[in-house]
Amino acid sequence: MGAGEARGLRRRQGLTLGLLLLAGVTNYTDRVALSVANPLIRADLHLDAAQMGLLLSAFIWAYALAQLPTGALVDRLGPRRLLTVAMLLWSAAQAAAGLAGNAAQFAVARIALGVGEAPQFPVGATVVRSWFAPRQRGLATGVFNSASTLGPALAPPLVTALMLAFGWRVAFALMGAAGLVVAGLWAGLYRERRTPAARVAGPLGVTGRRGLFASPTLWAMMLGNAGSGYMNWFYAAWLPGFLEIQRHVSVPKTGWLAAIPFAFGVLGSLTGGWLCDRLARAGLSPVLSRKLPIVAGMLAGAAFTGLAIGAASDVWAVSAVSAAIFASNLAGAAIWALASTAAPADAVGAVGGAQNFGGLVGGAIAPIVTGYLVQASGGFVAALATTAAVASGGALVYLFAVRRPIGVSPPR
Repeated sequence: MGAGEARGLRRRQGLTLGLLLLAGVTNYTDRVALSVANPLIRADLHLDAAQMGLLLSAFIWAYALAQLPTGALVDRLGPRRLLTVAMLLWSAAQAAAGLAGNAAQFAVARIALGVGEAPQFPVGATVVRSWFAPRQRGLATGVFNSASTLGPALAPPLVTALMLAFGWRVAFALMGAAGLVVAGLWAGLYRERRTPAARVAGPLGVTGRRGLFASPTLWAMMLGNAGSGYMNWFYAAWLPGFLEIQRHVSVPKTGWLAAIPFAFGVLGSLTGGWLCDRLARAGLSPVLSRKLPIVAGMLAGAAFTGLAIGAASDVWAVSAVSAAIFASNLAGAAIWALASTAAPADAVGAVGGAQNFGGLVGGAIAPIVTGYLVQASGGFVAALATTAAVASGGALVYLFAVRRPIGVSPPR
């Protein structure tokens, strides 16, 4: 490759990552808008806490169940077409939520939002596999994965400002319109890049996909990611509650303190991606260079979660949680880097979707278990200990059960 071609490739890689990050931030801003607008929406639609809980859970179950089919669609339709359609769907759903007159209508909009947002990360893993060399994929994955904490960090001030200026309904409509603009940018600027391996292999058929799920490595990735998903969604759903109930922090102060750990999550994601590439350049195998940061990050996240139990002050509590979310997102970047490395060249989307499904099952369980534990005990000691234990279990699954790339072979 000549110097001019190399510069052109780097520009295209930078543009691709920028588009993925923009789409991911839009994705996460839209999904957490309901949490930010919770009080206004409850008052406007006359909803009780139980109904709001159903609305909050409608998204995650739709998002989780859509992972398996949409992961396969990435490999069949390609990232450009599928993510364009997905963004159009989730942006329309976000805008439609602003028109909802009751809980049922809002629930339909949230389900559509979950289905529409499902392809985002399988698409990201597929794009990184096709545009980046193996020893560059870790940092590239860390960049697009950082949207998972950058979005939640930016959403509260952004959504609050829109609601105060225009009301929650117009705020949802404006966010939907912004998503349509991002969809247009993706469709207009992103270009597919098929690797030689993908051109030779072609899209997987039914037999090949059965072979994927016959792989112990894939099941281990799904089970291990359930531990990561549990820890991530515990903090996403209950961090404000931990500060207010356990630490007795005021609501206004909680709004600022809760944003700090997610900023550390962005740094953790970038660090995790960089570390994967550094280990690969040092000579570790593609799987081991991903697995070690996963195990270290999940165990560190569990340890710092445990330290938050006995924190002597709010400063130490927020510091422990910040370190836990940093470590958890370091592992998260490596988890997605593993998907683009362990999967066959023409099945990255399918493997990424299956792995993410496992993480979302853990994520869906975490808020429910935490709610029961907090209600039973009146505090977060048991909930924090459970989160640390589940994350540690997931780390051990990766350590002992993920040993080699996924091999696809016809079932016998």
